[in-house]
Amino acid sequence: MREKELRRSMAVFPIGTVMELTDLTARKIRYYEDQGLISPKRSEGNRRMYSLNDLDRLLEIKDYLADGLNMAGIKRIFEMDHVEKTKKNAPLTDEDVRKILYDEIAAQGGLNAPNPFLNHKG
Repeated sequence: MREKELRRSMAVFPIGTVMELTDLTARKIRYYEDQGLISPKRSEGNRRMYSLNDLDRLLEIKDYLADGLNMAGIKRIFEMDHVEKTKKNAPLTDEDVRKILYDEIAAQGGLNAPNPFLNHKG
Protein backbone atom coordinates (compact mmCIF):
# COMPACT_ATOMS: atom_id res chain seq x y z
CA MET A 1 0.00 0.00 0.00
CA ARG A 2 1.39 3.34 -0.97
CA GLU A 3 1.93 6.00 1.68
CA LYS A 4 -0.88 8.24 0.43
CA GLU A 5 -3.41 5.40 0.55
CA LEU A 6 -2.12 4.35 3.94
CA ARG A 7 -2.75 7.86 5.30
CA ARG A 8 -6.24 7.97 3.74
CA SER A 9 -7.16 4.67 5.39
CA MET A 10 -5.99 5.65 8.89
CA ALA A 11 -8.97 5.87 11.26
CA VAL A 12 -8.40 9.15 13.08
CA PHE A 13 -11.74 11.01 13.11
CA PRO A 14 -14.33 10.57 15.88
CA ILE A 15 -18.00 10.56 14.94
CA GLY A 16 -18.48 14.19 16.07
CA THR A 17 -15.91 15.43 13.56
CA VAL A 18 -17.42 13.24 10.83
CA MET A 19 -20.85 14.70 11.58
CA GLU A 20 -19.49 18.23 11.13
CA LEU A 21 -17.61 17.43 7.94
CA THR A 22 -20.45 15.51 6.26
CA ASP A 23 -23.47 17.30 7.76
CA LEU A 24 -24.93 13.90 8.67
CA THR A 25 -26.42 12.89 11.99
CA ALA A 26 -24.83 10.19 14.15
CA ARG A 27 -27.94 8.09 13.60
CA LYS A 28 -27.56 8.23 9.79
CA ILE A 29 -23.85 7.40 10.01
CA ARG A 30 -24.57 4.39 12.23
CA TYR A 31 -27.37 3.34 9.85
CA TYR A 32 -24.94 3.33 6.91
CA GLU A 33 -22.61 1.23 9.02
CA ASP A 34 -25.46 -1.20 9.80
CA GLN A 35 -26.15 -1.41 6.07
CA GLY A 36 -22.54 -2.42 5.45
CA LEU A 37 -21.68 0.69 3.46
CA ILE A 38 -18.91 1.82 5.81
CA SER A 39 -16.81 -0.02 8.37
CA PRO A 40 -15.24 2.32 10.91
CA LYS A 41 -12.49 1.02 13.13
CA ARG A 42 -12.91 0.87 16.89
CA SER A 43 -10.60 2.53 19.40
CA GLU A 44 -9.46 0.80 22.57
CA GLY A 45 -12.42 2.43 24.30
CA ASN A 46 -14.74 0.96 21.60
CA ARG A 47 -15.38 4.37 20.00
CA ARG A 48 -15.94 4.50 16.25
CA MET A 49 -13.03 6.08 14.40
CA TYR A 50 -13.30 7.08 10.75
CA SER A 51 -10.76 7.51 7.96
CA LEU A 52 -10.68 9.92 5.03
CA ASN A 53 -11.87 7.02 2.87
CA ASP A 54 -14.88 6.63 5.18
CA LEU A 55 -15.61 10.35 4.86
CA ASP A 56 -15.46 10.10 1.07
CA ARG A 57 -17.81 7.11 1.14
CA LEU A 58 -20.31 8.95 3.36
CA LEU A 59 -20.29 11.95 1.03
CA GLU A 60 -20.84 9.63 -1.94
CA ILE A 61 -23.81 8.05 -0.16
CA LYS A 62 -25.21 11.49 0.55
CA ASP A 63 -24.83 12.50 -3.12
CA TYR A 64 -26.46 9.29 -4.37
CA LEU A 65 -29.42 9.81 -2.02
CA ALA A 66 -29.75 13.40 -3.24
CA ASP A 67 -29.81 12.06 -6.81
CA GLY A 68 -32.75 9.83 -5.89
CA LEU A 69 -31.06 6.45 -5.45
CA ASN A 70 -32.30 4.16 -2.71
CA MET A 71 -30.11 2.10 -0.38
CA ALA A 72 -30.34 -1.02 -2.55
CA GLY A 73 -29.10 0.96 -5.56
CA ILE A 74 -26.25 2.47 -3.59
CA LYS A 75 -25.21 -0.95 -2.28
CA ARG A 76 -25.24 -2.29 -5.84
CA ILE A 77 -23.02 0.54 -7.08
CA PHE A 78 -20.50 -0.07 -4.29
CA GLU A 79 -20.57 -3.84 -4.96
CA MET A 80 -19.86 -3.23 -8.66
CA ASP A 81 -17.02 -0.86 -7.76
CA HIS A 82 -15.54 -3.50 -5.47
CA VAL A 83 -15.75 -6.18 -8.17
CA GLU A 84 -14.12 -3.84 -10.69
CA LYS A 85 -11.25 -3.01 -8.31
CA THR A 86 -10.78 -6.70 -7.57
CA LYS A 87 -10.58 -7.47 -11.29
CA LYS A 88 -7.97 -4.75 -11.81
CA ASN A 89 -5.79 -6.19 -9.07
CA ALA A 90 -6.23 -9.83 -10.10
CA PRO A 91 -3.20 -11.49 -11.73
CA LEU A 92 -3.47 -12.47 -15.37
CA THR A 93 -4.13 -16.10 -16.15
CA ASP A 94 -2.20 -18.02 -18.82
CA GLU A 95 -5.28 -17.81 -21.04
CA ASP A 96 -5.43 -14.03 -20.59
CA VAL A 97 -1.77 -13.70 -21.58
CA ARG A 98 -2.30 -15.86 -24.68
CA LYS A 99 -5.27 -13.74 -25.77
CA ILE A 100 -3.34 -10.51 -25.28
CA LEU A 101 -0.28 -11.80 -27.13
CA TYR A 102 -2.34 -13.11 -30.03
CA ASP A 103 -4.17 -9.78 -30.36
CA GLU A 104 -0.88 -7.86 -30.27
CA ILE A 105 0.74 -10.12 -32.89
CA ALA A 106 -2.36 -9.93 -35.07
CA ALA A 107 -2.40 -6.13 -34.83
CA GLN A 108 1.29 -5.91 -35.78
CA GLY A 109 1.01 -8.37 -38.65
CA GLY A 110 -2.34 -7.19 -39.95
CA LEU A 111 -3.92 -10.61 -39.45
CA ASN A 112 -7.66 -10.73 -39.81
CA ALA A 113 -8.19 -14.27 -38.53
CA PRO A 114 -10.34 -14.65 -35.43
CA ASN A 115 -8.49 -15.18 -32.21
CA PRO A 116 -8.50 -18.96 -31.53
CA PHE A 117 -8.17 -18.29 -27.81
CA LEU A 118 -11.52 -16.52 -27.59
CA ASN A 119 -14.52 -18.63 -26.75
CA HIS A 120 -16.64 -18.31 -29.91
CA LYS A 121 -20.13 -19.66 -29.84
CA GLY A 122 -21.70 -20.96 -32.97
